[in-house]
Amino acid sequence: MPTVHDFIRSTPAASLRGYFTTINVTLPADVVWEGAANDIVAPLLRAVDAMSDSARLRVMNDADRVGAMADEAGQAALFAVTSEPDILDDLANGHDRSLWMFLNDIRGFDRAEEVRYADDRRYGRMWEAFKCRAELAVPREGAPVATFEDAVAGHFDSRNVLVEICDRSRPSLEGDHARLIQIAVYREGRAGDRRAFIDGRLDRVPFRPVIEAALTYEPASGTIEVVAQARETREDLVKLFAEHMLGVSFEGGRIPIRQFTPDRLFTSFDFPRDAEDNIESVRVTMVRLMPLDTQGERVTLESMRGAERSIWEMADGRFREHDPMAGGYRITQVRFTVRFEAIPGIRGRRTLPVTITMPQGCDLKDRTDRERLIGEKYLKRWGLLRDV
Repeated sequence: MPTVHDFIRSTPAASLRGYFTTINVTLPADVVWEGAANDIVAPLLRAVDAMSDSARLRVMNDADRVGAMADEAGQAALFAVTSEPDILDDLANGHDRSLWMFLNDIRGFDRAEEVRYADDRRYGRMWEAFKCRAELAVPREGAPVATFEDAVAGHFDSRNVLVEICDRSRPSLEGDHARLIQIAVYREGRAGDRRAFIDGRLDRVPFRPVIEAALTYEPASGTIEVVAQARETREDLVKLFAEHMLGVSFEGGRIPIRQFTPDRLFTSFDFPRDAEDNIESVRVTMVRLMPLDTQGERVTLESMRGAERSIWEMADGRFREHDPMAGGYRITQVRFTVRFEAIPGIRGRRTLPVTITMPQGCDLKDRTDRERLIGEKYLKRWGLLRDV
């Protein structure tokens, strides 16, 4: 139970006590809350392991959800929806904040999970953005919402559709948080079946999947962003949303997609940066290349931690006239590590790994301060990103 272990080890004892009291679980006598924090870990893990199957499964599921929102991206999502930011600020760590929301504002926690679903996929293969009119009102209930649900059900031939709407924010590089309205759309998919054990025997049972999509509307700019699995559904969802929820005709104006252009990394590059951003160094650690004359082969160069030469020096020294960085190849993936200086009294030295996959893949999500700094400022300055 690795997730349960992380949950118990990382969450303050007082908060754990509140959780197990809330779920009405009687714990054995060797779980003593008043002792040292580390002293409760082992007996509490033994207690969870000894629970009934249903109780243990509940703890495991809760630990999964709480733990998934305890990292920086999850914290950004929690703060994007909470009405109690001061309370969250005063809590000990990410697990403590995540559990507080889970116990005290489960609706807000659910909305934060929806925010993370959308932000995790922003700029990825499931994402598109469109232009619409600014400063339009988004209804939260009543006939427009019901009409939108009916329109989605009719368009996608779904028996059941649920729309959930929440106000949220998204941090920006300039420091001001953009105000957004997020719309989660859940619709029932076509009938299918799946394998399951029935009375100990393997069988097939019918089921209908729930298909999730997310829309965000930014009143200040009129931008509508959509995340949905199937490309052909994204523009349809935006059109239905604009017509039934915003009350305007959708004209289909796409916002440019970001595309990565790594060609400048064929030669040594020093990644210029501003002193006030506290970036100590940027080091390319991996380059994957494809020969121009075939798509069936790849060459990967890696410069591991502690290597004395840069990746360009290594490629030249190892391959000489056959150096793939010298020509005849195209870069398909790059990984580099950004090291931030320590700030006394605020945070220690940290590193941010970044992987770019051509043409549009990047594992930055523009949510934490460091991700936004690199994603919104430096990738363009370094010539690695352009709009198409």
